[in-house]
Amino acid sequence: MTTTNQGEALAELRARTALRGAGLDPTVPLERASSVTNEVWLTPDHVVRVNRSASNRLAREVAVAAHLPPEVGYPPVVAHGGRPGEDWVVSVRVPGEPLAHRWPSLTVEERRTAVEQLGARLRALHDTPAPTGLLPLHGAPQLLQEGSDEPVAPLVAALAELGRLDHVDPILTQEAAEIVQSTASALRPFTSRSLVHGDLTFENVLWHDGEVTAILDLEWARPGPRDLDLDVILRCCAYPKLHVGARHEAATRAEDYALVPAWLRACYPRLFAHPRLIDRLRIYAIAYEVRSLLVDPPTAPPSHQDPRSAYHRLQHLVRGTSYLDH
Repeated sequence: MTTTNQGEALAELRARTALRGAGLDPTVPLERASSVTNEVWLTPDHVVRVNRSASNRLAREVAVAAHLPPEVGYPPVVAHGGRPGEDWVVSVRVPGEPLAHRWPSLTVEERRTAVEQLGARLRALHDTPAPTGLLPLHGAPQLLQEGSDEPVAPLVAALAELGRLDHVDPILTQEAAEIVQSTASALRPFTSRSLVHGDLTFENVLWHDGEVTAILDLEWARPGPRDLDLDVILRCCAYPKLHVGARHEAATRAEDYALVPAWLRACYPRLFAHPRLIDRLRIYAIAYEVRSLLVDPPTAPPSHQDPRSAYHRLQHLVRGTSYLDH
């Protein structure tokens, strides 16, 4: 047996062990699903997710899910168990496929309907207070300190670190730091008890028979300002190819997402209500790209990097040529 086949067999064993732990039939057919962070398997009626890292993300997600109203559309959790480094959660399988996969073939009216239904589910999520005693989130996508008088302090420190890396122009990081510090007052106070999803791309939304059937993957859910989720959605619309699997890239076009922000604003105006929204969104986006670059530093000069790379996305944000400036 090859190493790949052995790894797949062990992953399947972990999924069947989770089914047994949930009191379900461990012999049912299993289909492997793609996922960046977890091992995900589908049965005819359930979804099994296994977390192989030492993080607490699945335990946090289960705690968040227990507090959600049905209007959010999160799939019901059947059971959660395991141990650190191999914990699992089994959920009910909701009909549908990722909205990002169906988006290219939808009509304009179907797309608008999808955005309106997503907006309603997002409002229900944001209207839900974060549960008390929620475990802290390690490695949040934005390098910002929620609840602090200086929320951008971690980001400014990270920009200084980024400027010392190879293939990074320190002038760019200095200019980014100046933008962040000069507009930081737009974030104050950076605190909220509302839940935000934290990773609401169209990959994490299910679509079936003309309606949004579920919102998935609350691993990054946490208390925070509502427009943190708007930052994610706008990035997804600007760079949709980065948020789909390789086999869906060819059919995915940014122009197909051009009307999403306007539709979302029409159905959820509060999401866009802050008077300094663009300043806030620019800080969020810079914080996201800087974290991405520190996690996966560039290995080649900017001229040799993909135009959609985090480095070039950061350049556009600093130079005023990003999707926020169109």
